[in-house]
Amino acid sequence: MLLEQGAGQAAELLSPVWARYTTLVADHAEGCYLYDDRGDRYLDFSCGIGVTNTGHCHPRVVAAAQEQVAKLIHGQANIVYHKPMLRLVEKLAPIVPAGLSRFFFTNSGAEAIEASIKLARYATGRPNIIVFEGGFHGRTIGTMSLTSSKAKYKAHTGPHMAGVHFAPYPYCYRCIARRDGSCCQAGLPSLRTMLATQVYPEDVAAVLVEPVLGEGGYVVPPAGFLRDLRGLCDEIGCLLIADEVQTGFGRTGSMFAVEQFGVTPDIMVMAKGLASGFPLSGIAARPDLMEKWAPGTHGGTYGGNAVSCAAAAATIDVMLDEDLPANARAQGKTLLDGLRSLQAKYPFVGDTRGLGLMVAAEMVKPDGSPDGARAKAVIQACLERKMIVLSCGPWDQVVRLIPPLIVTSAQIQDALGTFESALAAA
Repeated sequence: MLLEQGAGQAAELLSPVWARYTTLVADHAEGCYLYDDRGDRYLDFSCGIGVTNTGHCHPRVVAAAQEQVAKLIHGQANIVYHKPMLRLVEKLAPIVPAGLSRFFFTNSGAEAIEASIKLARYATGRPNIIVFEGGFHGRTIGTMSLTSSKAKYKAHTGPHMAGVHFAPYPYCYRCIARRDGSCCQAGLPSLRTMLATQVYPEDVAAVLVEPVLGEGGYVVPPAGFLRDLRGLCDEIGCLLIADEVQTGFGRTGSMFAVEQFGVTPDIMVMAKGLASGFPLSGIAARPDLMEKWAPGTHGGTYGGNAVSCAAAAATIDVMLDEDLPANARAQGKTLLDGLRSLQAKYPFVGDTRGLGLMVAAEMVKPDGSPDGARAKAVIQACLERKMIVLSCGPWDQVVRLIPPLIVTSAQIQDALGTFESALAAA
């Protein structure tokens, strides 16, 4: 009955807390396309919010999951080792940054962030966490305490977790100190001031950072920012945690974004693209940190689910065999070059930026202030033209394009044509 009545009836039964981009009822999906229950095909440049990096229903991922379902669906990690998890850690070990050779698995990005913070505090014996303005790390009580990409994520839920301190993230497009075209490296000077005036360095357990801001606006930092941050963490003896939930698994043109900045974190958080849509997340950390985590001090019933681990192992195989990070680099350059050409034609496109296939266009008013209404209109115009894109940024002023990493040159050109038509309509 509900399927016959469609999305309208669902709206009365499901919580309104899910902010909706569309009212589409999905029937099936394949590769870069999603099909609704009326048979209409949409070019999906949302990727389930950066999840289906191998494309929708990649045959090898589907086959691995189907085979595993018939063998073992749930093998709880406290009770048994199961083969899919053992295969997964064998495949992860060679591709994560050097030295991060111990793994812990959970279900969602927020859970993995919570685990990383818990490990950092436990291993260091220190209480404080430094995060960055514009960062998004989740919506649980703990993770929204670490989040500042939008104030509404914290609305009416305080008090929040103590011991969290916010430093500026280097957002070059809106940097007031960038006057002569040179980079001021904003973020590090302010962070050093914070350590001198607000937070005692020896009380800092970790600095948590997204290598590229996700929900905060798809902001790519200056080349030296993460290296300098790594040096500062070493200087004060705290840990560096890289939140690679959205940037990981080929999205930015390398398996993990930190590789492009020449940085190795102490703890790395993984989710989204890890299992091509199956719920799985985790952290990778230095062995000496993991060894300090006493048995029983953390856990979870479903973490490292057997079917999800089988899908994740197949996902990694696809990533490597099809060299999807290289395709992300090549197609991402084409996409970003195309957006920059459109930026020159449409004055309300204030900035275009990205890394790999994590690409965005920021909409602005004539005075340069953020224009969330324009971005919303562009997104709606894209949807009317059968392409799905998303927003981000504090004012929802940024349109982000996140195609699967299997996207072809022809599909990129289709997307650019649709985007230009949407800009004209908006």
